[in-house]
Amino acid sequence: MTKPFVLIACAALLIAAAPPRSPDAIADAALRAAPVFDGHNDVPEQLRERRKNLIDGFDFRDTRNTADPASGRDAMMTDLARMKAGRVGAQFWSVYVSATLPEPQAVQATLEQIDVTRRLIARYPADLRFCGDSACVIAAQKAGRTASLIGMEGGHSIGGSLAVLRQMHALGARYMTLTHFRNTAWADSGTDAPVHDGLTPFGISVVREMQRLGMLVDLAHVSEATMTDALATNGPPVIVSHSNARAINHHPRNISDATLKLIGANGGIVMVNFYPPYVVEAARQWGASRDGEQARLAALHRGDPDAAKAALAAWDKANPMPRGSLRDVADHIDHIARLIGPDHVGLGGDLDGVEATVEGLEDVSTYPALFVELVRRGWSQADLEKLSSRNMLRVMKAAETYAGAHRNDPPLENETAF
Repeated sequence: MTKPFVLIACAALLIAAAPPRSPDAIADAALRAAPVFDGHNDVPEQLRERRKNLIDGFDFRDTRNTADPASGRDAMMTDLARMKAGRVGAQFWSVYVSATLPEPQAVQATLEQIDVTRRLIARYPADLRFCGDSACVIAAQKAGRTASLIGMEGGHSIGGSLAVLRQMHALGARYMTLTHFRNTAWADSGTDAPVHDGLTPFGISVVREMQRLGMLVDLAHVSEATMTDALATNGPPVIVSHSNARAINHHPRNISDATLKLIGANGGIVMVNFYPPYVVEAARQWGASRDGEQARLAALHRGDPDAAKAALAAWDKANPMPRGSLRDVADHIDHIARLIGPDHVGLGGDLDGVEATVEGLEDVSTYPALFVELVRRGWSQADLEKLSSRNMLRVMKAAETYAGAHRNDPPLENETAF
């Protein structure tokens, strides 16, 4: 036998003799190679609700002591130490403002949320880096910093103005969720009575202008008809920043198999959420029962809202919401990956935007446990890397390429409202 064949044979024997890697080791290797790129975190909302956007004295290195029993607020789910433990290498921070605000107020509030987010990022330059494109994300991760991007949650934030949309993009917003829980004047929400059957002609213009700018079109929260209309523009890949599979949980915030297939064909990504009513069907059913009980108690205690409130609190104590676990989140990830492929799924935990999560994914430190669970289900390291961040980076690059090809297109216009 010649020497090369001996070397090959010895190498084969060594590979055969090597012990299989544990699920923990495979998950760790995937997260080292491709840290988590989460699509939706609501720390900016917490800064507004808890601190009125005053961050002097706020320590983002550790927020575990931020519980406020007087207001009923638990401690925050996110801080720098736990992000590092959770291997979060990039984060879209949501600059959500309430869809109940009049649109001019919503525009102001969104500007304030962009401002506080950028101020927070700037306070921790060793840990965070503000980013507006995929190249910056990659550079930040190589430097050991968490790339920090801005996503707008709800089209009410632009006040019906393409000019405002462009200015939000100029300030760093890199995606916009087309609606929140209410319809806008130009798009139907998934949790409101439909009035437009999807997107209006102006809504199509909003989508096309976002595409021209390189701003990701986010289809979380929107109706199925709005999803279909947005996908029919045949633009670059879309994202769904924090939603799940309707085949597992029939919540209207989730996505049907038919629309998942359209998103896969578009090249887009569905980023799976950790909120029990979107994850666990029993939690969705619990929510409906609670709504019914709340209405019943309000009728029983007419003129005495304190009594109705106390009675509902007693019902809540006797009937806790079924939370489910990280295994239920893994079920959604598995379903989407089996249906449209592992190239089209990611993570959008909605942490600090919800009052509870599934067990095992309570804060930003817990992502590795989900990856271990997926390894146990047969996920390869390569597919875990796609889930963690490679899919999101691919979608970002595609949007940037599309915008580059259309950089000479004139901006779309609409008449001013005032």
